Amino acid sequence: MKRRYFLKSGATAGVMAIAGAKAGGLVDAAGARTGAGGMPQRRPQPLKARRLQAGDTVGLVAPATAIFEDVTVDIARESLEGLGLKVKIGAHLRDRHGYLAGDDKARADDINGFFADKSIAGVIPIRGGWGSARVLPHLDFDTIRRNPKVLMGYSDITALHNAIQAKTGLITFHSPVGTGRWDAWSVDWVKRVLFDGEAVTMSNPKTLSDRNALTQVENRTRTITPGKARGRMMGGNLTVLTAILGSAYVPDYTDAILFLEDVQENLYRIDRMLTSLKLAGILDKARGVVFGTCSECGPGNDNYGALTLEEILADHIKTLGVPAWQGAMIGHDQPQWTVPFGLEVEIDAAAATVTMTEPAVV
Repeated sequence: MKRRYFLKSGATAGVMAIAGAKAGGLVDAAGARTGAGGMPQRRPQPLKARRLQAGDTVGLVAPATAIFEDVTVDIARESLEGLGLKVKIGAHLRDRHGYLAGDDKARADDINGFFADKSIAGVIPIRGGWGSARVLPHLDFDTIRRNPKVLMGYSDITALHNAIQAKTGLITFHSPVGTGRWDAWSVDWVKRVLFDGEAVTMSNPKTLSDRNALTQVENRTRTITPGKARGRMMGGNLTVLTAILGSAYVPDYTDAILFLEDVQENLYRIDRMLTSLKLAGILDKARGVVFGTCSECGPGNDNYGALTLEEILADHIKTLGVPAWQGAMIGHDQPQWTVPFGLEVEIDAAAATVTMTEPAVV
């Protein structure tokens, strides 16, 4: 799923001014960490949704970029029906406001409505693009907290994952969107994590693309720093995460396993965004790092002296001294894991695995 050119990494320029008095935040008289504006930011208790079952009804929403053709809705609906689910279309799914799927409040209303609807088992964005961050002030987090449900998606949906984790503690899922890549490999992870409730160990496929090949070329992993670490799995799309830094919609990343991915970004922008995470204190809080893929990320025009992605990760990630690896099945234009956002996992950077310590659904 192509993300966008709507959200430019230039938006992260303001992040350095947002970092505030100290990367770790201030401490109020009660001992609670405070963020922007001195508002308390206490970590909510983990909250799990009920696992999905064949016959469940899920709500299809459009929190970001508009849907321009009805066939897009047909494909998403039929894909979800292929999982054995029934699909209810959000009232504003086909709205348009420029490149957005309707105005901000209307897009949020569909999400709020489906969380409040007792007949809905999950909320699934039809696509990403740009716009999810704009709906955050309109979300009813009390309703979401009282009605925990499966929320799926990746790319721009990173804004929803972070905000819902920050405000409710609900474990959500970095996974295919409605129009995502529903290949057999990705579907298997969705079923194991969301339907069967397995505490899975995620690893890349080891099969060779060519039976005559001498070594694996596709889906390779690379250890940045060996070791094992435990923490809550949080992160998502690098561009979207850096765009909301300093807001009340970023959860506490202390002792997290930070996972990241991106698409169609020049490498100097990846460097700039990782610098923003460093200055905001996110990198230094991580117990481990899992970098997925950066699809179509090159040096850019006339950028002859560009750092490579390996060099950028060495500068920002290897220097942390925590277990880290790259090449995970997290990203665009490839089969995907279903990653539980906010759940405690253990990573093994040498083996390139992520192991859930418990089921992510009940």
